[in-house]
Amino acid sequence: MDLVLRDARVTDGTGGPSYRADVAVSGGRIAAVHRAGADGPRPDARRVLDASGLALAPGFIDMHAHSDLALLRDPDHSAKAAQGVTLEVLGQDGLSYAPVDDRTLAEVRTQITGWNGGGPGDDRVAFDWRTVGGYLDRLDSAFAGAGYDGEGIAVNAAYLVPQGTVRMHAMGWEDRTPTPAELDHMRRLVAEGLAQGAVGLSSGLTYTPGMYASDAELTELCRVVASYGGYYCPHHRSYGAGALEAYEEMVALSREAGCPLHLAHATMNFGVNEGRAGDLLALLDGALAAGADISLDSYPYTPGATTLVAMLPSWAAEGGPEALLARLADPATAARIRADLEVTGSDGCHGVPIDWETIEISGTADPELTPYVGRTVAASAAVRGEEPWTTAVRLLTEDRLGTSILQHVGHEENVRAIMRHRVHTGGSDGILQGAKPHPRAYGTFPHYLGHYVRELGLLSLEECVAHLTSRPAARLRLPDRGLVREGYRADLVLFDPETVASGATFDAPRTLPTGIPYVLVDGRLAVEDGRRTQVLAGRSVRRTPYRGR
Repeated sequence: MDLVLRDARVTDGTGGPSYRADVAVSGGRIAAVHRAGADGPRPDARRVLDASGLALAPGFIDMHAHSDLALLRDPDHSAKAAQGVTLEVLGQDGLSYAPVDDRTLAEVRTQITGWNGGGPGDDRVAFDWRTVGGYLDRLDSAFAGAGYDGEGIAVNAAYLVPQGTVRMHAMGWEDRTPTPAELDHMRRLVAEGLAQGAVGLSSGLTYTPGMYASDAELTELCRVVASYGGYYCPHHRSYGAGALEAYEEMVALSREAGCPLHLAHATMNFGVNEGRAGDLLALLDGALAAGADISLDSYPYTPGATTLVAMLPSWAAEGGPEALLARLADPATAARIRADLEVTGSDGCHGVPIDWETIEISGTADPELTPYVGRTVAASAAVRGEEPWTTAVRLLTEDRLGTSILQHVGHEENVRAIMRHRVHTGGSDGILQGAKPHPRAYGTFPHYLGHYVRELGLLSLEECVAHLTSRPAARLRLPDRGLVREGYRADLVLFDPETVASGATFDAPRTLPTGIPYVLVDGRLAVEDGRRTQVLAGRSVRRTPYRGR
C-alpha cells in the first residue's frame, strides 16, 4: 500500500452514519476500508497518517466552476485545492473556449475577460487548441516540463460544451432563427464535443449570443446531448422577474428533449422573489414525482457575481463586442440602453430595473481602473459627481467590457431552503478574476461545513457531504468517484468538523480556509499539513475515450 489513513471518521458520501476506519490507498485508488473492530489485520503501508479526530470524505465536486483558464496558468490553484475540491466542472453558462475557430476565440476571449482574464493582450495562456478534445488534452499536459510533481493540473476537471460559444461559432452574434444548415452545424459541434469527452451542454440564457436561441433550437441540441448520455445545465432566462416561469421553461424543454436537467446556481433573487424558494421547490418536486431527472447546484451566499456588460439588454450586444461598444458611444443608442436598464428592466438584468446601489465593482481588466474596485457604481458616481449611468458607461468603455461585479440581490431564506433539497449539489460559481472577487471562489465548501452544518445545524455532516460528493458524481455518471469505497478513485479530503471554516470574506476574499489539513488527488497528497504541495495529479475527466487533437 502507498498510504493508510489511520482511524479516520469516515463520512463516506452515502449520507449514512459516519464510522471509524482505516482507509488504505494504492495506485491512485482506495484499496481497503477496514472498519474499527472488524476481523483481520489492519492495513499497513509505506506511510501511515494518523487521521484520528478528522473526518474523511470523498473529494468535493464543484458542479459550477469558472477555472477554465486558471487551471492552465496557476499550478497551485489553492483557491479550490485548499477547500478539498478534487473535481471541477468547467464550460459553464454557455461561454468558454472550445469549440472555436479563430474569430470565435477572439470574440469569446473579449466577452468573458471579466470571468477568466484571457482578454486581448493577456498572453498567460497559449490558446493552442480549437476543439473540446484539444482543450482537455491541454489540461492533461498543462505544466509538462515545468518541474512540478506531475504535468497535469491541480485538481481534476470535467467540461460542458458551451451553447453560446457554439452559436457564436455557427452563426455569429445575430438575433434570429438559425437556418437548417446552421442548426446542423451546431448539432455537429455539440456531438463532436461530447464524443471528445464533454459531460453535457451548458447555456447562459441571460448572456449573448446564447440567449438568442429559442426553446425549439435548444431542444434540438439537447436531443444530441441525451443521445450521448450527457446532461443539460442552463443558466436560465431569469433569476428575477419571471424566474419561476424560466424554471418551468427549462423543465418542459428537458422533458421534450428527453435530456437530464441540472439547474445552474439555482436560486430566486431580487425583491420580487423574496421568500419564494418554496415555489421553486414545489415545481421541482412535482416534476421529480412525474419521473423527471433533475438536479441543481447552489453556493451558500446571497450576492451573485458576473460582468458589468452582462447587465445590458441583449439587443445592444447583437453583432459582438465591438458593435456593443459602438452603440455605447452613440448618444441616442446609449440613451435607449439606459432606459432598458433603469426603467424597463433589461433581459440582461433579469427583467428588473437595475439598482446601481447593488452593483459593486469586484475587478477590472485595466489596472488603471482599480480605484473603482470595492465600491458600488452608485458610490463611485457620487465621488465623481456624476450619474451612475455615466460611471457605468465609463467603466464599460475604458475597460473594454472587462469589468466584473458583485450583485447584492439575494435572500438568505431562499439560499437555506434550496440547499436542503434532496437533489441539491454544491457549486461555487467561483470567479477568480479581479482584485476583489466573490468569496465563494475560495470559501464555498468549508462555508457549507462550518457555517451551515456546525454553526446552524441546517444540514447534518453526513447529509452535507453527500450533497458535495456522491450526488454530483451521480449527475456526472462517474462510476468510481464520490464515495469512500474500495476500488474508487482516491480523491479524498480530511477535515476537522470542529474547526473547518471559510477564511474568505467580502473584505478579504482570497483568504484560504482552515480545518482542512489533507487533500488527496488520485491518491497523492495535493495538500499536506494545510499547505499546497508540488503535486499536479489532476487530469481531465471525460465521458468517453478520446485520442488526439
